[in-house]
Amino acid sequence: MTEAPRSQFLSLHVLETLVAVLPVRDENGSPKSLVYGGVERHMITSQARRRAERVHARDRANAGIGALAGRSTGLRTREWALITAKSLETDHGWDRAEAVVTARAVIEAVGLKFGDPAKKTVANLTKVLLFAPADTGTRIAAHIQEHADELLTWRDGYLQVQDEVRKKTTRKGGRAAPAPQEAEAGAEEGPGSAAEATLPPLPKPHRDAVLFAIAPRDAIDIALYGRFLAEIADSPNVDGAVQSSHAFTVQEAEQVDDFYAAADDAKLHRKRNALDFLDSADDAGAGMTGYQSLISGTFYRHAVLDRAQLTTNLRAAGMTEAEAAETAVDAEKEFVNAFVEAFPEAKKNSTASTGSLPALVLAFEGTRPYNYAAAFQRPIDESPTSAGGEGPAGPAAVRRLLAHHAFVSERRPDLTAARVLTYDPQIDVVVKEFEVAGRDDVASVTEIGELAP
Repeated sequence: MTEAPRSQFLSLHVLETLVAVLPVRDENGSPKSLVYGGVERHMITSQARRRAERVHARDRANAGIGALAGRSTGLRTREWALITAKSLETDHGWDRAEAVVTARAVIEAVGLKFGDPAKKTVANLTKVLLFAPADTGTRIAAHIQEHADELLTWRDGYLQVQDEVRKKTTRKGGRAAPAPQEAEAGAEEGPGSAAEATLPPLPKPHRDAVLFAIAPRDAIDIALYGRFLAEIADSPNVDGAVQSSHAFTVQEAEQVDDFYAAADDAKLHRKRNALDFLDSADDAGAGMTGYQSLISGTFYRHAVLDRAQLTTNLRAAGMTEAEAAETAVDAEKEFVNAFVEAFPEAKKNSTASTGSLPALVLAFEGTRPYNYAAAFQRPIDESPTSAGGEGPAGPAAVRRLLAHHAFVSERRPDLTAARVLTYDPQIDVVVKEFEVAGRDDVASVTEIGELAP
């Protein structure tokens, strides 16, 4: 008996109740929010969630845990020149300073812009974060080592011309150091331009080697979450296979500005052991005081995996059809695990936020994504005295979500029966109400792996 083909999209929905946390903040240190249904809601951005999920899956793979154990993953950083230089130094015995200069020149010549060379803190950092396979630096370093004689000669010429360009622009009151492609563009402007000398291009075989090193290749998390690199036109971008929504509270936002007083241990020690009351008075008061904003509420969030896009990304990385199919299944398992388990780590020690477990996870498949945010356009009223009060937000939100899915399922024949997972005994009672009512569109499971069979 052959299995029915799986639908293209796996939709995941979660309700999670958080108490006195601050997993994401704006530029002023305040909780993020949005207005929906006419009221303000707390919000946890999809960017914060996606990074938490990506890092969770990567760490498990690197530790040899889970479906992606031992597979290639990516690293998003501005420090590729420093990472390459470190490999040149430790693996190939280069001098640190020479390794950094060489690595930066090679990577910059490919098209990536670096920070101001006059500022030590950013001089060797790319201006944009580059999401590339974790072994990118090692690969570039190995290529530099293999072709050291040719590349060092090229590097010296490159740096000499770059220095000349920098001096000319400085004398004319321009920018201190144009990027390679900017210098080349300036050279086309004719005599008298700020960049009359053209920087020597990186020879094609070496450029191709660097481009291959920074290409997505078989990094699973790049295939899942995608990447965009505008700086290098001939380096492939990847359309992500995962779509993520911002999480928002199903009830109106309520914020607490918590006043805190931090003790100064040395001051308190003197105060306890003071022999004179005047000494004790000098040591009165807290070491530091301030306010921190904390939020509570039941959040709804949604993500969807495009299985076709994931397979396409893996095939583009060079996998055979069979390899891509097997890897896609493993990547899906780890994605679902990360969706349930991962959590942004801001204030994790002072609020224990990462210990939260979802109240409910709802998973189903279809021929298109399904976002159920509309189920919570009318905010849940938790007031026990209100005529329209629904009681605590957690159970009320679960009832709304399951009822919403049942309603949609009657009208969308492509939807498969949903699987639900809960870690809350109160919510389990609500789920059983639907099962007892004879609903065949919801089935309860007890393990994360059962959410995506």
